[in-house]
Order: sequence, then C-alpha cells, then structure tokens
Amino acid sequence: MKEIVKEEEIAQIVKNIFADYEGGKKIDESDIFNKPNKAEIHELVKSLFQIIYPGYFRDGLYKIYNPKTGFAVIIEDIFYHLNKQVTLALDFCRLRGVMTEEDRKVESYRICKAFFDRIPKIRADLETDLKAAFDGDPAAGCHEEIILAYPGLTAITVYRIAHELYKERVPVLPRLMTEYAHSLTGIDIHPGATIGQYFFIDHGTGIVIGETAVIGNNVKIYQGVTIGALSTRGGQKLSGKKRHPTICDGVTIYAGASILGGETVIGENTVIGGNTFITRSIDPNTRVSMKNLEMEYRTADHVRQSKEIEQGDEWYYMI
Repeated sequence: MKEIVKEEEIAQIVKNIFADYEGGKKIDESDIFNKPNKAEIHELVKSLFQIIYPGYFRDGLYKIYNPKTGFAVIIEDIFYHLNKQVTLALDFCRLRGVMTEEDRKVESYRICKAFFDRIPKIRADLETDLKAAFDGDPAAGCHEEIILAYPGLTAITVYRIAHELYKERVPVLPRLMTEYAHSLTGIDIHPGATIGQYFFIDHGTGIVIGETAVIGNNVKIYQGVTIGALSTRGGQKLSGKKRHPTICDGVTIYAGASILGGETVIGENTVIGGNTFITRSIDPNTRVSMKNLEMEYRTADHVRQSKEIEQGDEWYYMI
C-alpha cells in the first residue's frame, strides 16, 4: 500500500504546534537540559538502596573484588549525580528567591553533604522499621525477605530518603522520589510527613499519608488507610498549614480506615478498626470500630436474606 504523505501539511502542523509554544503557558518550557531528570532521580533511588542495604541490591556495573572499594565508587557516583540534580532543582525554589548559578552550586553541595551525613540516621531508623515488620508479621520468614520483597519497607525507605531532602527545602526531587515508590508499591507517602521509628506498613496497597501528617513511634498501618485532609478546596492558601492528622505512639490502624483533618489527634495505644471514618480526636487507649454491620445475601432464586453482624473480639482483623 502506497504511503500518502503531504509534506506541506506536515510542515503546517509543526508550525502550528511551534506557534502554540509561544502562548505563555506554564507547560511551554522547552529547555530540557535545565530541568531535573525524572529517570535519573529514579536511578538515584535505586543506587541509594545499594548503600542503605549493602549486599542486598546491586546493578552489576561495578565488578570489584573489594566490597569497600565498590561502595566507595557507588557513593561518589551518587553524590555527583545527586549534586547535579539538586543544583537544577534549586532553580525552582520559590522559598529561596532568585539564585545565581554559582549560589545554586554552593547550596547544592552543602545540601548533598548534609544528606550523606544523615545516611547513618536513615539506616538506624530503617533498622527499627525492619524489626517492627518482622515482629509484627507472622508471615515474615526472615529479615531478608522483608528487605527484598515487602512493598511497605520499600515505600518507607524511599520516604526516609526523600524526607531528608524535603527538610533541606529541595524542590521537586523529594516528590519525584516518593511518587516513584508510589508507582512501585501503591503506597503514597508525602515526603513532608513526619514519621517516627518502628513504623510498620502491612500489605500497604492504597495507603495515603499526607504532607503535614505526624506519626509517632511503633505505629502499624494496614492497606487502604488514608491519613488525609478534610478538604483542599482552599488550594494554595492552605500551603504550610497543618491539614493532616497526628497519630500518636503505639497506634494500630486497620484496613480501609480514613482519618482526616489537621486538628485530629489519635491518642497513644489506640486501635482503629477497619473501614472507620474519623474526623475528630480519639482519646488514648481507645478501640474504635464499626458496629452492627448489615450484610445482604441473595439466593439463586433472588430471595433476600439480611442479617446484622455484631462484631466481637475479632472485629479488628481486616485481612
């Protein structure tokens, strides 16, 4: 079949699109070399896993017999590429105002050095998260299984990396990191959230944790949980305000629960049952559950039967 191509029509299409690029839209920027590279950020996350969990992750590029020499090469490579991406990202920082290229390079180097100085702290926190996952999940065969296979620990690891950059007010990059984890695991943790030690996500798919959420130590969360805002209708006017709940130490939140609002505080050692919807504070040492659920059954001849199910001691098991 003969291909029909009218060069003048194609040329006109190109001309029309180029003309549209001059319309002053926010999406018009075409300087691809002056932006953080999304794919490179994803590769940085993968590389950081190699130094956070030495011996568990490798890319096969470095064939070096001395492991310490290999890790030194990886660390230097990550530092170089992170420094480059942070320098580009700082051009977008409305909090710092206009910066010269030299100022951005100096600030980027400082940020990257501070970040790498905190890697021992990140690893210390993740050691507690690993312990919480192993102690809290009878299905966990070993610590290695959790590191290599559990999406919850993957999402928490990326969050803890991104959170350190978020605290340094690095634009764009922390969100690119956590959204990468979101795409891999189905777990959406904003890098601005504050999360304590011994944090355990079981299963995890569909979890959302908002930017201003505060989560204490020894908190356990199941799949489908939302720790979110009551409303975002105020848009940018709400930026910087606390919109998400505070979850105190020792809280367990079962599957499908929604906890909303910046003034909502869930007290210590409280257990939140599955599919609950909470918009007010809960006192410590409380058990919250849905009661008298009604289930409907349809037989083959479409006869309806209804029965109220009053949940007993096992109400909180939602998996």
